[in-house]
Amino acid sequence: MTTSTNLAKRILVGNRMRSDQLGDTLLPKRLALPVYCSDPISSNAYATQEILLVLALGGAALVTLTPWIAFAVIGLLLLVTFSYLQTCFAYPSGGGAYVVSKENLGRMPALVAASALMVDYVMTVAVSIASSVENFTSAFTELHPYAVPLCLGFLLIITVMNLRGVRESGTLFAIPTYGFILSVYALLVAGFFRVLSGQPPVAESADFGFHVESTTGAALVILLLRAFASGCTSLTGVEAVSNGVPTFRPPKSRNAGITLIVMGALSAVMMAGIALLSTWSQIHIAEEVHSLTGTPQGYVQRTVLAQLSAAVFGNNSVMFFAVQVFTALILAMAANTAFNGFPILASILATDGFLPKQLARRGDRLVFSNGILILAGIAGLLIWGFDASTTRLIQLYIVGVFVSFSLSQSGMVVHWLRRLRDPAVTGRATVIGSLGVNLVGAAATVAVLVIVLISKFTHGAWIVVVAMPVICWLMVAIHRHYASTSRSLRPRQSGITLPSRIHAVVLVSQLNEPTLKALSFARAIRPSSVTALRVDTSPERTAKLRRDWVEREIPVTLAVVTSHYRDLTAPVLGYLRAMPVGPRDVVEVFIPEYVVGHWWEQALHNQSALRLKTRLLYMPGVMVTSVPYQLGSAEPYAEEAPGSDTAVAHVAG
Repeated sequence: MTTSTNLAKRILVGNRMRSDQLGDTLLPKRLALPVYCSDPISSNAYATQEILLVLALGGAALVTLTPWIAFAVIGLLLLVTFSYLQTCFAYPSGGGAYVVSKENLGRMPALVAASALMVDYVMTVAVSIASSVENFTSAFTELHPYAVPLCLGFLLIITVMNLRGVRESGTLFAIPTYGFILSVYALLVAGFFRVLSGQPPVAESADFGFHVESTTGAALVILLLRAFASGCTSLTGVEAVSNGVPTFRPPKSRNAGITLIVMGALSAVMMAGIALLSTWSQIHIAEEVHSLTGTPQGYVQRTVLAQLSAAVFGNNSVMFFAVQVFTALILAMAANTAFNGFPILASILATDGFLPKQLARRGDRLVFSNGILILAGIAGLLIWGFDASTTRLIQLYIVGVFVSFSLSQSGMVVHWLRRLRDPAVTGRATVIGSLGVNLVGAAATVAVLVIVLISKFTHGAWIVVVAMPVICWLMVAIHRHYASTSRSLRPRQSGITLPSRIHAVVLVSQLNEPTLKALSFARAIRPSSVTALRVDTSPERTAKLRRDWVEREIPVTLAVVTSHYRDLTAPVLGYLRAMPVGPRDVVEVFIPEYVVGHWWEQALHNQSALRLKTRLLYMPGVMVTSVPYQLGSAEPYAEEAPGSDTAVAHVAG
């Protein structure tokens, strides 16, 4: 890595941290709240809006039911919050639904939970950032055509900040999280004060009507259930605290539990307040503007929070922009919940052999960098593929959420039942109480999962239903590969068996310093035979090599093989196959290679060596040794102090 590349990396990501500094990254509760709870808190910015969008299909009469749907969602939110509180204390090692399912329900349910969580985390990033930009363009409508580039820009910033480390990103993300909480609570206080004083706020869309058909009977029930399912998006991210218990300061479980309770209380009050005020201020909103009657020409439909803050504080007032800016920021930062949850889950799955092992390694800043980059890449593709539409993306959202909820709560029920069967267990009354909480939680989340599947399947949720089995199959295949590899690498005999003979073959193209160095090293290992091999693609150069060989009196046999088609690889492979070697003999091929200092030089050297080495790796009984020779451009890197950030060899090929 060049000095300039390292400098850019250090500016963006920060200086490397030692492994023994991991304790310095643990989070206090004030930072854990924005790190792990920004998603469920910020979802209040669009959860009520999603309820209104569905109820609008039934007309103004159904829109007045918004608070009742919201209260049902709040009840479920509090139930799930207390259910995950049990998980924080029962499984302080983290892992959430995956670990709970693995220990209590078995491998396949655990993989289903893991696939659901991974889908949930990816969708959290995509939906949060898309909703953030939607709120931002509600305040600055001229930026609406640039929604996709804005989303990708926010995604890039959040990715870089998470690569800098959990604690550092938490410090930065605390500002928009607490700013959003304060601004929304100020909005609720001011709004309720106006309602109580007899001057309720009136939304800009209050005079708009709806183009609707009559909704009765089964259609009405389905519409209400769909509205409830849409409102359940406010529960996304609740499980993140239980996944990240190990990153809290001691006492870990207690601090995680307090953070979870605070998050639940804040979210419940926010959702109730926004739902009531949006109804009293007569906010009318539809999936398409033309579904509203009485809208002026060129009207750009704004979000519920934008209309509410304009009605309460006045359009384009300081507080209006404060609410919109903090909403946009926290929705973008809500993706941070997934950026902390996904890499931790991926590292656990990688440790268990269900994902590539690279995902279990920490990067320079003691975060799981590979998981962060993969999450950002997939979310970016979704944002681009769905044109940054919150409404289109959100249909894919909560299926994975409630699959993981259901499996986690069911696993906790099994966990408590096992505890009750243990005669040595103490505090049986507490265990029974915890069992009751998780049992009700499991029943409720399973019921909501069924509702979500029925109401959202044809609206895009089928994509998640298909994706989850594919992810499960992929994880099983990876695990099978690792198991097969482990079996094939198991020692077949005791001790170390030495080869009968070693035959050294040095590839030469001309007689120069790299060639002489390779020949010297080959002779130094004292093999049974040493041969210099030249592939003849130019008779003139071959003749010159023969003359130089004789003049320098090189004490190594020079073998020349002809290449009729000017290829280097096939003649070398043919020569090696024809060598008379025994079953326990080893053929060691020495390849001189240039070491360069600039990236563009790599394309000019060693390409033939790269192709040849790739083929030689598949030949049984053949070993490949690269003999490096540093060119002048590589000398500055050789002079750098060992252990520094830039002391990295640049070997082409």
